[in-house]
Order: sequence, then C-alpha cells, then structure tokens
Amino acid sequence: MEVTYFRRGFGLKGAIEGQLSTDYHSAIVDAVRANGNTLVVGHLTFRLAQEFGFCYGVDRAVDYAYETRLKFPDRRLFLVGEIIHNPHVNNKLAAMGITFLKPVAGDFDFSDITPEDVVLIPAFGVTMRDFQRLRAINCVLVDTTCGSVLNVWKRVESYSRDGFTAIIHGKHYHEETQATASQVTKHPGGRYLVVFDMREARMVCDFIEGRGDADALAAYFAGACSEGFDFSRDVERVGVANQTTMLSGESLAIAAELGKAMAVRYGTDQRDDHFRSFDTICSATQERQDAVELLLERLPDVMLVVGGYNSSNTCALAALAESRSVRTYHLEDADAIDPVAGTLRFQPVRTKREDQTQHWMNGVTTVGITAGASTPNIKIGETIANVCATAGIGDDILTQATAP
Repeated sequence: MEVTYFRRGFGLKGAIEGQLSTDYHSAIVDAVRANGNTLVVGHLTFRLAQEFGFCYGVDRAVDYAYETRLKFPDRRLFLVGEIIHNPHVNNKLAAMGITFLKPVAGDFDFSDITPEDVVLIPAFGVTMRDFQRLRAINCVLVDTTCGSVLNVWKRVESYSRDGFTAIIHGKHYHEETQATASQVTKHPGGRYLVVFDMREARMVCDFIEGRGDADALAAYFAGACSEGFDFSRDVERVGVANQTTMLSGESLAIAAELGKAMAVRYGTDQRDDHFRSFDTICSATQERQDAVELLLERLPDVMLVVGGYNSSNTCALAALAESRSVRTYHLEDADAIDPVAGTLRFQPVRTKREDQTQHWMNGVTTVGITAGASTPNIKIGETIANVCATAGIGDDILTQATAP
C-alpha cells in the first residue's frame, strides 16, 4: 500500500542544494556576517541584526517543498495557501509547477484533488477540518507544519481536554491561529477566544473581574471565537497560548493581566484552578526580536525590515523597531527601493496599506537591517545593493566594502 502521509524529508537534500543556493543565497550577506554583521561601503555603514531571515522551520518547509517536487516529478502538486509569507519564495514554488490553493469565502476548495495528487501542508499548518478533508481524499500529503506550531497545538489541545477555554494572543484571520484554534475541536465542548492586543485582552479581563457586558463582548469578538461562545460561561477557566510570531513581550504581558484578573475574581489561592499559561513564542521569533533590541542599543539613522507584508513575525519586528523611536520602513521586497527615482515603497507599521516616500536617504550614514523568519538572504543582499545604488555608490559592493 502506498504511503500517503509524510512529515520527514525524502533524503534528497543533496540533490536540491544547488537550486536552493541559486534561489536564496547572497554573497553580500556572507560578507556582512564575516565582518561581525557590520559592513562599510563608501560613506554608508550597514548593521545587520545578529539573528535574521530564515529560521529552522522555514528552512525545513522550503527544503521539503523542493524535495517533494523532485520526489514526485510527474504528479500534480498543490499547496494549501502559501508555504510561508514571502513573495519571492512563493513565486519560486509557483515556477516549479506547484498550484496554490486559495480560500474562497474562508474555505479551501479541494474538489479538484484526486488520490493521485500530492498536497503540501504549509509551515503554518491547516485546520483540523481541512486536514480531515484531505485525508478523506487519500491523496499524498506532505506536512511541513513547523515544530513550534505543533507545540502550541499540544498546549491548546490540553486546555480543551481539561475543560479550559484557550485564549490565544494572535490574529484571528491568520492561518496559524486558525489552525491552532481548531485543535480545541478534538474534545467535546472545546472553546477558544482570540485576542489581538492588550486592549482586547483588557476587555476580557474587565469582564472576568465583574465589569462589562457579555452581549457586547460577544458582538465585538464575533469571528474571533468558537461557535456558540458564551462569555458568561466560557471565561471561568482559561489557558493562554499565542500565535508563535507575535511580540513576545506583549504575549507575556497579556498572560500576566489575565492571571491577575483571575486572582481578583476568585482569590489568589484559587487562581491556579482557573488559569493556566505557558510561553509558546517560538525560539526563532524570540531570537530575532532580541537581536533587534541589541542592534538598536546604538540607533541607526534608519531601520529597514525586509519581509512579506502579511508575515506576522516581520510586522512584529517592524513594530518593535519603531517603538524604539527609530525611523523604520517595512519593505516587502528589495525592489521596493528604486535607486533611479530615489523612492521607497513600504508598509507603515500596524497598517495594511502600502505607502511611498522619496528622499528617504537624505542625511543617512548608518542603516540597520533585519528580516523576518521567512525572508531569504538573497533579498537582504539585494536590499543592501539597492540602498548603495540609491546613495550613488558603485555597482561592485563587495570590492568597495571595508571592515568597520
């Protein structure tokens, strides 16, 4: 009988290394790393965060996608959503003949998939319902779900098993959070509630402490909670988890506030009967946020954060940088910098729109750079090259570069 579910590689890493290097490697980034993450080119000094770009989970997902194409060269290959939130990576996969399945009215259409097809599950995972639908088709499934995400799933599932409502710090529309929330369905009566930020968390805390209106909260959180969620019943016992890519400090603060609210409502000695919390921010996300904090101990003139606009961890890095009062630009791709026009396209922090600015390099001599966990090195290198071109520095960056 054919094996139809895979979570480990196919042993083809050696066969795909050349293509991966071509698609994602950057000699410029290598040079920056070799110089202690600092590079001087003409009058510009670039400072690259100590931790940036592809994390282990993304590396694994991308490798696995390339291996899958090689393993099944003659089969139709589908991907549920995007493998990760980076346009360069997803464009490379599309060029390999991988068909991206897109949700319609919130639901993926699997009607065209047959048992002969191969379907990739992205690094974010998929909901329990979608996983079960795919298994019922009996197609070949290649599961690239990140291990850090799986750890959160185990935590949420344990809350549900023990009769606790899972309160998830995240974006209710994000693929990872939707997949995580669906884990409560493993147990009858499982409940979840998604809070985006401290303001929303405080709304829940106020209700726990005896203030607020259940109907008003139900209306506000419609779409961000399990079906039939009842605030009068479902926040008596709660366990906190989070989308792995959120700002860790905010996640910890939200958990602390919910814990305090339970102590106010039930008393300090009874708090643990009503409240559970575990830090489920992944280590790669934490390391990248810590690296930005360290880089910004000496503020650059400008901070560039490179990564997909819909990449949650990239958005978090941009928000963190801006919170330190440094001029910050979140670029989706290196081509957002136009050296000829002198313009830069970017997504302002905490928005979902693209803006453009000109003369952004005026007076700039130090440039801080980091990148989200789904951003390949090649895009970081191209960003540095485009900054240099905008500043009128010659084409051969590596020849001109000097150590700090």
